[in-house]
Amino acid sequence: MWKFLLASLLLAAPVLAQENSSAYEALRVIGTQLNRQLVNRVVSVNGVDGDPQPRTWKILVEDKTAANGVREIAVEDNRVVSQRAPNKSVVGSTQGATINTTKLNLDSTGAYTVAAHTAETSHVTFSLTSYTLRTDDHGNPVWIVTLADRANRPVGTIYIRASDGRISRVEGMYQGRNMEQVEVNPEAAENPPRVENDEQVQNDDETDENLVFKDVKRMFRRTTRDATRMFHKVQRSFTDFFNR
Repeated sequence: MWKFLLASLLLAAPVLAQENSSAYEALRVIGTQLNRQLVNRVVSVNGVDGDPQPRTWKILVEDKTAANGVREIAVEDNRVVSQRAPNKSVVGSTQGATINTTKLNLDSTGAYTVAAHTAETSHVTFSLTSYTLRTDDHGNPVWIVTLADRANRPVGTIYIRASDGRISRVEGMYQGRNMEQVEVNPEAAENPPRVENDEQVQNDDETDENLVFKDVKRMFRRTTRDATRMFHKVQRSFTDFFNR
């Protein structure tokens, strides 16, 4: 009996070890282990190949002493593992591009929930999730969540406002299948739906492509409604999280 319990614990240990930190937790690490003011100078937060959360978060902060004006801080397992100046300079100026953390109401865990639901409703399967948090053209923080299949091929990208959970853009989804599904079911590759551009749709209201376009718009409206409802369940203020 004891041998069985010991074996069960040993098998469970790797599973427990796979729990990775969220973006909020990584930001709190640099604020507590390095300098609280760094949290107010964050330009972007990136994590790739999450399952669902990535092991490593790379946080770009404004740093006037650095050659390119920014510093990249890598966080793993709730600790800072490296700091360096990126090899490439940031496109444009970092002025106005820093994230106002008081507007952050959606952690990467919440962004994943919204993105996973979007994939489910559009019949897209995925295995890996990559995240980017940055400001949009209006200075609002936005999550860009990219989903990939087991072969690490992108199957869709969702843009989610981190302030209120609204979905502003969806790319590469609502087609009803992806390559992973085609490989499992080759028959699904026959006659895949195509979405033509707006001009072609307007020129022929009776085409099959126009019907698909209308269906995509319907699904997008449904997605935005669902995301709003889900946001109220997963929303989390970064200010409250950091100060707790």
